[in-house]
Amino acid sequence: MSERVIGPRSGLQWVSLGDAGSTCPAARSTVAAFRSWADSFLTRPSDELGRDGPVCPYVRPSMRRDLLWLAQVPAAEPRPLWVRAIIEDALEVYSELPTGNGSSTSVLRGLITVFQNLADYSLIDEIHAEFKTKFVERGAMLGQFYPGCDQPGLWNKEFRPLDAPMPMLVVRSMMTTDFPFLLDKPEWMNAYVRKFAPGLPAHVRAVMVGRLTARPDSWVPAYEEQREDESCSTSTR
Repeated sequence: MSERVIGPRSGLQWVSLGDAGSTCPAARSTVAAFRSWADSFLTRPSDELGRDGPVCPYVRPSMRRDLLWLAQVPAAEPRPLWVRAIIEDALEVYSELPTGNGSSTSVLRGLITVFQNLADYSLIDEIHAEFKTKFVERGAMLGQFYPGCDQPGLWNKEFRPLDAPMPMLVVRSMMTTDFPFLLDKPEWMNAYVRKFAPGLPAHVRAVMVGRLTARPDSWVPAYEEQREDESCSTSTR
């Protein structure tokens, strides 16, 4: 795949961040704004973060290996139908992006869609809620960022890591550290366990996920012995 990727449904073009500043004049200011935010916030430690290290430990190596792609949606108030087509494209495009020096760096890939002129940020939250499950099932994460985003940090509930200078939807690989963000729905936890413990039989995953996502008043499936032919299966029924 080339350094430019065009979504077949939406026609939106994502460009390698290392190439976008010089070859995509319309997005130069957006690229500069993203790089400035990354350099001043994402790649640096923060006293409010609640742990050591940079806010996002993956951004700097991603940028260094040229594994970030960015697209700018030009419309001020894009139609929700078009935005859905854009994110559907992002779902397909992400898995096809180059992996740099090898598969070991594929987890560093990121696909950034910037809605530079968007005024109503509720559309970002709406699309994120609608599509998160689809991305999680593919082993990816969809993140929402915009000015004033009040989603709390993991280590400090007063910290706002998604409060960004521009509205964005960002696709990245699911990491083992995403565990706390996937507990709310059994299908999210099932995708997490399936990705990071692929050898577990499906019925064991089901029990594990049930216990991990159970609420105090919810029913949790008990572990039941399976016949030998079933216990060797890792497919989801």
